[in-house]
Amino acid sequence: MSTLSPFERIMITVAVMSATIMQVLDTTIASVALPYMAGDLGASPDQISWVLTSYLVASAIVMPLTGYFTDKLGQREYLLISIAWFVIASALCGLAESLPQIIFFRVLQGLAGAALVPLSQAIMVQVFPAEQRGKAMAIWGIGVMVGPILGPTIGGWITETINWRWTFYINLPVGLFALAIVGRFAPRLPKKPERGMDWWGFTLLGLAIGGLQFVLDRGNQDDWFSSTGIVTVTAIAGVATLLFLWLSMIPGRRPVFSLEIFRDRNFTLANLVMLLMGLGMFGAIYVQPLMLEREMDYPILTTGMTLAPRGIASMVAMMIVGRIIGKVDIRLIIATGIVLSLVGSWGMTQYNLEVNTWQIIWPLLFQGAGIGMIFVPLSTVAFSTLAPQFAAEAAGLYSLIRTVGSSIGISIVATLVSRHAQIAWNQLGGGITLDNPLAWQYLAPLHLTPNSPQGAAILASTLTSQANMLSYHDAFVLILISFLLMLPVVLLFRPARRSGAAKAPVAMD
Repeated sequence: MSTLSPFERIMITVAVMSATIMQVLDTTIASVALPYMAGDLGASPDQISWVLTSYLVASAIVMPLTGYFTDKLGQREYLLISIAWFVIASALCGLAESLPQIIFFRVLQGLAGAALVPLSQAIMVQVFPAEQRGKAMAIWGIGVMVGPILGPTIGGWITETINWRWTFYINLPVGLFALAIVGRFAPRLPKKPERGMDWWGFTLLGLAIGGLQFVLDRGNQDDWFSSTGIVTVTAIAGVATLLFLWLSMIPGRRPVFSLEIFRDRNFTLANLVMLLMGLGMFGAIYVQPLMLEREMDYPILTTGMTLAPRGIASMVAMMIVGRIIGKVDIRLIIATGIVLSLVGSWGMTQYNLEVNTWQIIWPLLFQGAGIGMIFVPLSTVAFSTLAPQFAAEAAGLYSLIRTVGSSIGISIVATLVSRHAQIAWNQLGGGITLDNPLAWQYLAPLHLTPNSPQGAAILASTLTSQANMLSYHDAFVLILISFLLMLPVVLLFRPARRSGAAKAPVAMD
């Protein structure tokens, strides 16, 4: 790609980053609009979380096919198809009139968006010379990381000023712009029509991921393993996982992913941290808008602006990390990020119905800065000791685990919030009786009594708000634990980087 001019490199960067940010932004841009969607589409809080998880799981399942379709169709052609498909699916999401419709269209959107992040990373590596590649990857990393964090802020502004459907329609001008620039400037690479694919392995992997997500999403609604459907899907997912592992270990086959990659300690531990961060980061992104809008009556625009400091802090932290990453022990940087995230997560466990805006924001600043300090160094250490022949394959696997971790994190938190709210409601409700003098004292300033219709309605509303707040607290405690579990893992990373280790992973195989 040495024949490209600086102008062409800039235009390619703008195009692929537009596509990348469009894709990663859609993982969270709808999060603050979920209560509005639930009202319009007739969905419960745990059901409406499928709008987020269906997109993530569809993207995760198809992501391993990126290398196959790139070789078969051509890199530029596959990128154009993915962007066009993503734009069409986004328009359909905005037109959805029911929960099943929007889930189906979000699946289509996830299928289209699966290739955008790994393809954009590959193109950025290809079009920049080696001496500028670090800067190019820093730009790419900021887009991938900050996009989901700023999603709630942008989604809040769009929903407040226009309508929640425009959180999807906004992709149309961005996608069409990226489509035009990619079509004009993106380099063509030779196709490899002889490229094969382990379709049995891919099918089994899809069944395993999809089954796990189904169980997490529907478990609470269907009363978990008392449901025949949940038991059946769990069994299918378990068998698919075992068969996938068995096929992957057969000598002479080219599996979807080589399990030999996991012999590298740094790569395996980095993926474990990434799974935990999916719960810590995306769990918080899901639950905070619900808390602010439902229990504290924040307007959706105010909610978006309140959550914005997390994205800003993350961006600043990533810029700082970019300057110190070659000078400071990378384990120290990651550990510092985890500690900052722990402080922020602890602050979130102190939330109650009486907190002011600053008490909400300062934990976001700490958590955002912490996540910003974790992401880039973690990606670096994941590949620091990996053999070069596994670099591209490992990058695809790393992206897959990051996406699956995000989806699982949202599902776990959504289930916990729904179930613990019911438990807290039953526990608190048992104390609200006509014989309890506290109930009379609570309503006395309003000149109401517990046995009056208005008094009973106020007690019921207060009970619901307090029960929901307790469930949010439990979710934040789980998020705090997820960051706490990361700390001992960091101590196990190998500090040194082997000669000849993977230096520029590209998620293509």
